[in-house]
Amino acid sequence: MALPDKMYGVALTGHGGPEMLQWRDDLATPSPMKGDVIIEVSAAGVNNTDLNTRIGWYSKGDAASEDASWSGNALSFPFIQGADVCGTIVAVGEGVNPERIGERVLIEPCLRKANGEALELPWYYGSECDGGFAQYTRVAARHAISINSDLTDVELASFPCSYSTAENMLTRARVKEGDVVLVTGASGGVGSATVQLARARGARVIAVTSASKASLLSELGAEKTLNRDDDFLAELGANSVDVVIDLVAGPKWPALLDILRPFGRYAVAGAIAGPIVDLDVRTLYLKDLSFFGCTVLEPEVFGNLVKRIESKQIKPLVAETFTLANIGQAQASFSEKGHVGKIVLTVR
Repeated sequence: MALPDKMYGVALTGHGGPEMLQWRDDLATPSPMKGDVIIEVSAAGVNNTDLNTRIGWYSKGDAASEDASWSGNALSFPFIQGADVCGTIVAVGEGVNPERIGERVLIEPCLRKANGEALELPWYYGSECDGGFAQYTRVAARHAISINSDLTDVELASFPCSYSTAENMLTRARVKEGDVVLVTGASGGVGSATVQLARARGARVIAVTSASKASLLSELGAEKTLNRDDDFLAELGANSVDVVIDLVAGPKWPALLDILRPFGRYAVAGAIAGPIVDLDVRTLYLKDLSFFGCTVLEPEVFGNLVKRIESKQIKPLVAETFTLANIGQAQASFSEKGHVGKIVLTVR
């Protein structure tokens, strides 16, 4: 199909509030470079990275600092965000089998190839390059993963970022059958994905959430739920958990190490309660704990996730949908943290 020269989408024009998200219908339609595909976007999920990048949260200085991106590199505005994408391949570049046109795909958000070249350090789709908050998007063919599923495009768009982040933490922490796994922030997109994926591995899950969301987390497979204000040590006891999957950090963080067993594993991919924590290094070394900071996906993670989706080992959790033009409302709803699962934008 012949693609239009211009497309619609939402451009992020700088760090700040929702006013920095600009709806436009004159964006240049991307063209495929060697090894690329062009995807017509059907649906795109909202996640923490979108908001954190917009407000400059990643910067250790002020929001205008050159490290205010996911990777610590300077951002070039305007650009298109959106890391969670389901869509259809509509054009291919040199070296890509044209029979891929028409495939329904999910985009792997951790990129090892972009602009026709292998990357020395991975990029994050929708941060270091344009993402999916637009009519069309470009990505290296290796990161457009074909999926065979009876789920809707909106449902599939709830998976890529949150579930791959969760699967990556579980992979890095070597979660196995019989492990007791504590998940903080369990009602969010990554947290609820972690509950499902840990159960799929045969682990026993303890979910930290609010009282109003506890029953849903139990339905997803949590064996026990804790209120986020509970005293974790008093509720569970010392040395009671094999693995902590943390998305929260904040002032309650020291208790997470107290409840870990000797040789326990701690994996983190978020800090929504605050990035600065108190660490007693003696706890770390005397208990022989292993820490895993998890951002870059292990090579096998996204393919394994797609297999779990296709085999229906996990299910989508779509809390709300908005049109792409209403992205400001979607992000406001996301920030209120009153939902369980994902908020997804319909693009087509």
